[in-house]
Amino acid sequence: MMKLGLFVQGGGHHVAAWRHPSVPYDASQSFAHHAEIARLGEAGLFDMIFFADSLVSFGPDDIEVWKRGCAISRIEPVTMLSALSVLTQHIGLVATFSTSFIEPYYVARLFASLDKISGGRAGWNLVTSAAPSEPHSFSRTAHAPAAERYARAGEFADVVLGLWDTWEDDAFIEDRGSGLYFDAARMHFLRHKGPHFSVRGPLNIRRSPQGRPVVVQAGQSDMGRELAARTAEVIFGVQQEIEPARAFRADVFARAAKYGREPGSIRIMPGVMPFVGASAGEAAAKFEEMQALIHPELGIRTLGEMIGADLRGYDLDGPLPDNVAAAAQQGRQRVVLDMARRDNLSIRQVYQRVTGARAHRIIHGTAAMIADDLEEWFSTGAADGFNIMPPMFPQGLKDFNDLVIPELQRRGLFRRAYEGKTLRENLGLPFPVNRHAAVREAQAAMAFAGPGKPMETG
Repeated sequence: MMKLGLFVQGGGHHVAAWRHPSVPYDASQSFAHHAEIARLGEAGLFDMIFFADSLVSFGPDDIEVWKRGCAISRIEPVTMLSALSVLTQHIGLVATFSTSFIEPYYVARLFASLDKISGGRAGWNLVTSAAPSEPHSFSRTAHAPAAERYARAGEFADVVLGLWDTWEDDAFIEDRGSGLYFDAARMHFLRHKGPHFSVRGPLNIRRSPQGRPVVVQAGQSDMGRELAARTAEVIFGVQQEIEPARAFRADVFARAAKYGREPGSIRIMPGVMPFVGASAGEAAAKFEEMQALIHPELGIRTLGEMIGADLRGYDLDGPLPDNVAAAAQQGRQRVVLDMARRDNLSIRQVYQRVTGARAHRIIHGTAAMIADDLEEWFSTGAADGFNIMPPMFPQGLKDFNDLVIPELQRRGLFRRAYEGKTLRENLGLPFPVNRHAAVREAQAAMAFAGPGKPMETG
C-alpha cells in the first residue's frame, strides 16, 4: 500500500498561503487550527503528520524581505505534537530537530517521551541546520562546513540510537513483593566517547510499544544520502521528475545495503503539493490564484537561499547566474539549478515554479489526474509513498481527503483502515530489536548449540 505523510505548515505549504482569504490569520500560532488539521489527517488515514522546523530568526538585513513571509512565526513542534497526541489515536507524530546546536541526550529523551505519551507514534526528522541566521541564536556567527556538520550529525544519530537501547523491553520488573524495580542486567550504560560527544547514559525513560521513534531524514546531497542510508527509516525527497526519483531511491537502497539494511526497512516519500479541482480548469485556476500572491521580493529571496546566491540586482527576466557556490542545502540546490538550465528558465520563472513549494513538486488536476500521477510514481519504483503538502489549510487538505483519498482507495492503492496502533506498524517497518537483547539471545543460542556445533536454523 502507498504511504502518505501530511506535511503541516501553518496556513499552508504554498509560500503565499497566509495571504489567501480562506486561511485563518493566526494559523501558524493557533493550537485549534493545528488540532483541526490533525483530526482531518487521521480521518484521511494518513500515516503521519510531519512538522518541519528551523531554528531560524532574522538579522537586520533580512527584515525588508522576511516581513512578507510567515515562516518566521511557528510553535516549537514537539510541544505541539505532544498536545495533539491526546486528540488522536492512530496518526504518527513526526517533528524536525537539528543536530547542529543541541546535545543528543536531550533529543533522545524528548522524542522517547513523545513516543511514550503517544503510545508509539513518534518520529524524529534528523537534520543539520542550514539557514544563515541560525548560528547567531547559538553564540556563533557561521555554520560549520558541511562535512563537519554531517560528521557531527552521524555521531549524534549513533548516540541517540544507542540511548534508546539502554533499556531492554523487559527491564522494568516492578516487583512490589521483592522491592525490585528493574533488572540491572537489562539496563546498559552507553559509554560513548567520540570526536563530538561523550555520553555515559543510560536514558531515563523506557522503550515504547514501537521500540523506539521512527528516524526520518531528507538528505539529498551525497553526504545526506549516506547518512540517511545508514540511519533513516523514512526519507523525504524533492525530485521533480520520475526518472531522477527512481535513481535516487535505487541509490539510497544500494547505499543502505552496505550497512546490512534491506529495502523493506526504508520508505522513500517525495514531497508533493496537490491542487485538486472538480475539473482540470478549476484546479489550474486554484494554482494560478495562489501563484499570483507570491510577492517578487519574497520569491527572489527564497530562491536565493535555495541556490546559495543573492539574486537582488539581477534582471528577473534573465538567467540564473553562472558559477553559483555550493549552498547549505546542496541537494535541493542541484534540483533547482538542473531544472532551470534544462528548461531554459529566467529567474522570475524559476522562483514562480519552485518557491511556492520550496522546490517540491506541484501537481494540479482532478482527483483522477492526481491519482494517476501518484500511481505512476508508486508503481514504477520512484516512491513508496508521498509527503502531501496541501497548498493551504484546512481547505487544501479537505479537498485531498474528499476527492483523492477515495480515488486511491478505489484503485486498491491506499488503506481503508489503519493496520496497527504504532507509526512503525502502519508504515510496515520492522520492530527494532534491542541491540543488547539481540547479543544475549545470540550468545544463548551459541551456548545451546554447544562448542564446535553449528547452530540450528529453521
